[in-house]
Amino acid sequence: MIFRRTAPAAALLALGLVVAACGADDDPEADRPSPTRTSATATGSGSPSDPSSERPSVRPDGAPDVVATAATGLDTPWGLDFLPGGRAIVTERDTARVLLIDPPRGDAPGAVVEAGTIPEVVAEGEAGLLGVAVSPDFADDRLVYFYVCTADDNRVVRATLDGDELGAPEPILTGIPNGFIHDGGRLAFGPDGMLYVSTGETGESSLARDRSSYAGKILRITPDGDAAPGNPFGTEVWSWGHRNIEGLAFDDADRLWASEFGQDAFDELNLIRKGDDYGWPDVEGEGGTQQGYVDPQLTWSVDEASPAGLAYAGGYLWMAALRGERLWRITVDGANASEPTAFLTGELGRLRTVEVAPDGTLWLTTSNNDGRGVPGPDDDRILVLDP
Repeated sequence: MIFRRTAPAAALLALGLVVAACGADDDPEADRPSPTRTSATATGSGSPSDPSSERPSVRPDGAPDVVATAATGLDTPWGLDFLPGGRAIVTERDTARVLLIDPPRGDAPGAVVEAGTIPEVVAEGEAGLLGVAVSPDFADDRLVYFYVCTADDNRVVRATLDGDELGAPEPILTGIPNGFIHDGGRLAFGPDGMLYVSTGETGESSLARDRSSYAGKILRITPDGDAAPGNPFGTEVWSWGHRNIEGLAFDDADRLWASEFGQDAFDELNLIRKGDDYGWPDVEGEGGTQQGYVDPQLTWSVDEASPAGLAYAGGYLWMAALRGERLWRITVDGANASEPTAFLTGELGRLRTVEVAPDGTLWLTTSNNDGRGVPGPDDDRILVLDP
C-alpha cells in the first residue's frame, strides 16, 4: 500500500504497528529470503529471478517492456552511469571492479570490459564500491567519480578513464563516516555542474541530526571536492536529517528527488530543497511538519519498497525496489509526486539501480547476489527497458 501526504495520521500509525516487525531492507538481519517467497520449487517454473517464471498473464497498462539484456553474470552491480556515445560504466560493490559495458545488439548482450579496480575498497555488509558519476566535461577531462567505502571512512574519489583503462584514484572528499549498514553512496552531477553525494547515518541515527557530520546527509561539492558555492551552511551539507539515501534524480525542471530507506514502517520519496531537514530519527514517514521537518512526498511500507536507485524520464520518476522486487513509476507534476504504479513485481528479484541511457531507454540492475536475494543462473543482470 502506498501512502500520499494526505493520508490520515491515524491510518499511518496503524500500518506502522502492523509492519513494525518487518524490518527494513538495509538491516542485515531483517531481509533474509522468506519462506513465503515464491520460489522455483514452489512454482515448478524456473528461477524466481527468471523474467519468464512469474510474469502475469495481463500486464498493467503502460508497463515498460524488457527489450534487451545488456549484461549477465555480474556480482552485485551498484553504480551505473553513461559515457558519451552510450557506453555504460558500472561498479560492482563487493569485487571493487569497474566495468565498461557496450549497448546490446539485438539478442546479444553488450561486450563487458574490466577497466580496473579501486584498491582501497573494503566490502562488508552494505559497504563496498558504490556510486559512480561521469564528469559533465568528460570529453575534455576524462574524469569519473566514485563513492568508496574504505577501512577508515567513506569517500569520494575520481580517476581518469583513458580508453578502457582506469587510472589511479584521487580522493577529493574524505571523512564520511562508514558503517556495516547505511552507507548511502549515490552520486549525481546536477544541472549546476556540482556533484551531489548521498550518505547514510551508518546505523548511528544521532549523526543525521549533527550538521557538522557528513553522515545522514546530501552533500553538494564542486568537481574538486570543495563545499559548493551557495550551500546553506557554508559547508558541504545541502540537506540533512536523512537515514539512508541510495537514489538521487533531477527532473526536467532541475528539482532534486531522493529515495530513502525507512526503518520499520515507511520508506520515502523526498523532494530535496536547499537546507531542509527531513527529520530522521525524530520522524519516520509523515508527521514532522509541526516540528519543523519536511514531510516526504510519498511513503511505502518497507516490504513494498526498500528503495534504491532513482531516475527521471518522460514525466515520471522510476524507483528500483530491493525488498519490494519491483520497479515503481511515479508521476511528477511540478513539485508534486503522485500515482505510483508498480511494474515487474517479483519477475526479476531485487532491483538496485535504474538509469536513463542516452537513447532514452532505462537500464535496470538486479541485486540478487548481494547476500539477501535468490540469484538465478544469469544473475546479476542489467536489463534494458523501453519506458
